[in-house]
Amino acid sequence: MPTDLWRFAETLYQRPGVEAACLQLQAQGADVCLLLCGAWLETRQIPCDEERTAALRILAQPWQQQVVLPLRNLRQSWREAAQGDQALATLREHIKRLELNAERQQLERLAACTQHWPSNTANAPPNWLQSLAPELASREALQTLHSAAAQLSA
Repeated sequence: MPTDLWRFAETLYQRPGVEAACLQLQAQGADVCLLLCGAWLETRQIPCDEERTAALRILAQPWQQQVVLPLRNLRQSWREAAQGDQALATLREHIKRLELNAERQQLERLAACTQHWPSNTANAPPNWLQSLAPELASREALQTLHSAAAQLSA
């Protein structure tokens, strides 16, 4: 299992069903980077509590709103027009790379925030995904993430 969050996220995202689950959760308003961090914390048996979830949300929300989402919205708004315009398609690919780099920076910031959190010695379920997901998030999609992450740590 990858030990750093970025590599974990890359590996997890490639597991069957995870990309579709992430896109579904994203459409439901979830911050996928935050959920990937949650899955990572669960595999590391880091205890989940309100103070920690709040710290992650406070760190993630401005970056997601001010950096990641504007890049994503621009990239998505160019999708149709880029099909018939090679120059725009090339620019769209640049925006896509910037968006991915912005997500990587967010994951690195989240990982740094958690670096001193000890693992759970009592083996209680950490419940990060449930705590970090929007209230109306698909339980099935969250279970897909949880199962795929658990398989990585097995």
